Amino acid sequence: MAAPCGRSCRRAWAALVPAALLCLAARAAAEPGTAPGATSSTAEFDVRPGGEVHSFSRSLGDYSCSFTYSAQGGTNEQWQMNVGVSEDSGLFSCSIWRPQGKSYLFFTQFKAEVKGAKIEYAMAYSQAAAGALSDIPLKQEEFEITETTVSHREGKFRFELSKLVIAAKTPRDEL
Repeated sequence: MAAPCGRSCRRAWAALVPAALLCLAARAAAEPGTAPGATSSTAEFDVRPGGEVHSFSRSLGDYSCSFTYSAQGGTNEQWQMNVGVSEDSGLFSCSIWRPQGKSYLFFTQFKAEVKGAKIEYAMAYSQAAAGALSDIPLKQEEFEITETTVSHREGKFRFELSKLVIAAKTPRDEL
C-alpha cells in the first residue's frame, strides 16, 4: 500500500506528469500508428453533434482509454486520441483533443475512462493550444476525477471542451 500523498507529493506529480506526457506525445508524433510493441498510438476520430451519446476507444497492451460524449450544434469535428505507456511501464497516458484548438460544439456531457491503471493526474480544457492560442483549463468545479474517470460535473460544466489529458499509474508487481 502506498504512503499518503501530501501537498508536496501532489506538486511533484504536477511537475512530473506533464513532462512525461510531453515525452509520450513527442514520441507519438515521431512514430504514428500502432505497430506491435509500440509505446504510443494516435488515432483520428469524428466528434459528432446531434445529441446522441457516442464513444471512441483505443487500447495499448493491457491498458485502454475510452471517450464518451454527447454534443450539439455545428458539424462533425476531427479530433485525436493518443494513448501511451512510459518506457518503464509506470505511467499510461491518454490525451483527447481537437487539433484546431477550439471546439465549436456544445458538449452536454463527457467522460474519459482508463482501464488497467489508476488516474494520478487529469485536466480538462475549454481550448487546446493551436497556433498562437494557449490551453485554457476548465475550472475545477466543472469536472470531476475518480480513480479511473474524468467527467463533466452536472450543473457546473459550461459545455465547452477541446482537450482532456490523463496520466494514470500502472500496477506494479512488488517483490
